[in-house]
Amino acid sequence: MTLRPATAADLDRIMELEHRSFPTDAWSEDSMRAEIGSPHNVYLVDDEDGDLRGYGGVRALQGGSDADIQTIAIDARQRGHGLGRALLRALLEAASDRGAREVFLEVRDDNPTASGLYVSEGFAEIGRRPRYYQPDDVDAIVMRLDLRAWRSQQSAPSQPGFIPP
Repeated sequence: MTLRPATAADLDRIMELEHRSFPTDAWSEDSMRAEIGSPHNVYLVDDEDGDLRGYGGVRALQGGSDADIQTIAIDARQRGHGLGRALLRALLEAASDRGAREVFLEVRDDNPTASGLYVSEGFAEIGRRPRYYQPDDVDAIVMRLDLRAWRSQQSAPSQPGFIPP
């Protein structure tokens, strides 16, 4: 895996993956360009030998107390190998480095794989937005992560003899 900051030169490939990943509610190219170029955001891509395997972004104003995961997309051929988790963790680290203490996101109610990843990293559901994703009429699950607690879990030494379930 090779994560690096996204640039304007990545936009065409990001938009290809955006449309494959979110066929009914993909972001517009202008919106994505603004997201990538904003000093308030960190966008990362996994680019291996010119193959864009995934991307994601977090809005985290320097010195702000909260941040928002804006988007994460993984190429279907790359799913199930830990790339989504690695990308999410890198975005959380970026938010923490900018001073965030909480991170929020919305996830489609019909995407149990993504919501399962978020829960496994410590996100908790705090609300729902009915019919948020259009034109599919799918609810958004609003989630929150205590970033300080997450960081302490990441740096906690594993317990000797502990075997995870």
